[in-house]
Amino acid sequence: MIYGAMKFSIGGSLKLAFRPWVEGLENIPARGPAILASNHLSFSDSFFLPAVLDRKVTFIAKAEYFTAPGVKGKLTAAFFKGVGQLPVDRSGGRGAGEAAIKAGIQVVESGGLFGIYPEGTRSPDGRLYRGKPGGLARVALATGAPVIPVAMIDTEKIQPPGQVMPRLMRPGIRIGKPLDFTRYQGMDGDRFILRSVTDEVMYEIMKLSGQEYVDIYATAAKRQIADEAKRVADEAKRKADEAKAGTERPGG
Repeated sequence: MIYGAMKFSIGGSLKLAFRPWVEGLENIPARGPAILASNHLSFSDSFFLPAVLDRKVTFIAKAEYFTAPGVKGKLTAAFFKGVGQLPVDRSGGRGAGEAAIKAGIQVVESGGLFGIYPEGTRSPDGRLYRGKPGGLARVALATGAPVIPVAMIDTEKIQPPGQVMPRLMRPGIRIGKPLDFTRYQGMDGDRFILRSVTDEVMYEIMKLSGQEYVDIYATAAKRQIADEAKRVADEAKRKADEAKAGTERPGG
């Protein structure tokens, strides 16, 4: 009931305001389990995709969204529960990853649609990054459910970092044909199989999205970007300090 009410109010408002276009809706099964593997450009991805589907989609969300104190925290927790998000503590290394995989398996085995972002985090620059081989592949091999590649288009342009008000523009969603990995069932302990499954899904997402593919993890790319920004800031500060010191010298 809560999910339906949220979908009607939030999903309806999103569709009315942004008018997202969709290709490939026929690839979503009317019933039965499936895994939706999507690129990740924006926080809004987890809202636009469910808004255009008739069925409920369950994503994983960090536990902090459900445990924040105060009235705002309770409202935030109610909102994320209402839109079908599952809380997973992602701060505990391998244990956090296992919790996410277990949650995904439970959703799929109950006959639901499980949404996952193989990159593990939002793209820092709009490019498509290497998929992490744990969650997606292990849920697929443990359940035998089909994996449906999904490409979110232009969602990162709606509200870029630092912009308060979203732009009213049309994002897109392309949904690919289901991928069958049952030939690998029982091999979820083989890291080479996990890598192969993940790479095959990422290749299909790349074809759907048209994004440039970068063969490193998005988390590593974010660190590189942050390090470069710090280097530029430090260099600018050094030059400013040198200029200031020059003006303060006698005769400067």
